[in-house]
Amino acid sequence: MANKISFAALGAAAVLATAFSGQAAARDQIRIVGSSTVFPFTTAVSEAFGKLGAFKTPIVESTGTGGGMKLFCGGVGVDTPDITGASRRIKASEIETCAKNGVTEIIEVKIGFDGIVFANDKSGPAFDVDKAILWKALAAQVVVDGKMVDNPYKMWNEVDAKLPATKIEVLGPPPTSGTRDAFNELVMEKGCEEAHAVEAIVASGVDKKDAGKACMKVREDGVYVEAGENDNLIVQKLVSNPNAFGIFGYSFLEENGDKIKGATIEGVKPEYEDISSGKYGVSRSLFVYAKKAHVGTVPGIQEFLVEYTSDKAMGENGYLADKGLIALPAEEAAKVRAAATGLVPMDTASVK
Repeated sequence: MANKISFAALGAAAVLATAFSGQAAARDQIRIVGSSTVFPFTTAVSEAFGKLGAFKTPIVESTGTGGGMKLFCGGVGVDTPDITGASRRIKASEIETCAKNGVTEIIEVKIGFDGIVFANDKSGPAFDVDKAILWKALAAQVVVDGKMVDNPYKMWNEVDAKLPATKIEVLGPPPTSGTRDAFNELVMEKGCEEAHAVEAIVASGVDKKDAGKACMKVREDGVYVEAGENDNLIVQKLVSNPNAFGIFGYSFLEENGDKIKGATIEGVKPEYEDISSGKYGVSRSLFVYAKKAHVGTVPGIQEFLVEYTSDKAMGENGYLADKGLIALPAEEAAKVRAAATGLVPMDTASVK
């Protein structure tokens, strides 16, 4: 596995930045930060790239999507990362931050799809739920007798009588995670709508345009535990507690299928074919972003993108599929490959 290096302090200390800038010609390794979900894929590509022998194996760190974007957008130069992974598309606010710091030509690479799973230990109860049930279990406030109240539910059967009489315990990503962003949008907001709670939220005094944010607010009474950016740690905790559930990317379910199982959501199990087709309703796109300004300064960036977008890597039968990546349709993959290998900057104006 590629070595890790922390960029947490880079750019914050002037003396360190000066030291790095003085070594610009000597920086001969690509440095990558970002999403914990994308991390296993980028690590696999980095190892394959290093084995080709022309360039050193890139250094990869799992910082979370939000943390990676903050570091990536911190500026241009060897004291900042060259590439970041994201389990959601870059936000307009992040593009604005990048631009303010001189990061103006960003190469966007959509590498494939991932499903977000709600999983527990193999010995735990089998769950068949919908988004409204998950929202009722995890929302900070829910509807009771037509009014919004602090979430009173402590047991799953209190949320829905068909579920077991076990304590609600969920381990999930923090707000800085792209997985949390996607879960909020795909499950919490949609579940809120399906539970017909938007009307009650507006009636409670929340402006209608802010109802979505209110829907996404997760309870903070200990039922939902933020488990950091280490999805492997969540898996370990599920194995030690069969009644607990975890929220993470499909790739971690794929890698740990002998230990954990994914819940059925709206009648569909989290499986490759159903995520790829869109039948599984909790799926999202995954990305990596590269700085064009670093191409030529740090050797190997273009060649790394060639490897990442190759059919042998992110194709349907590529080595990233073995890690759980859901491949793009062939036509879309060809367009992504052409833009990435040609170092074509993204149209930032298209990001809302």
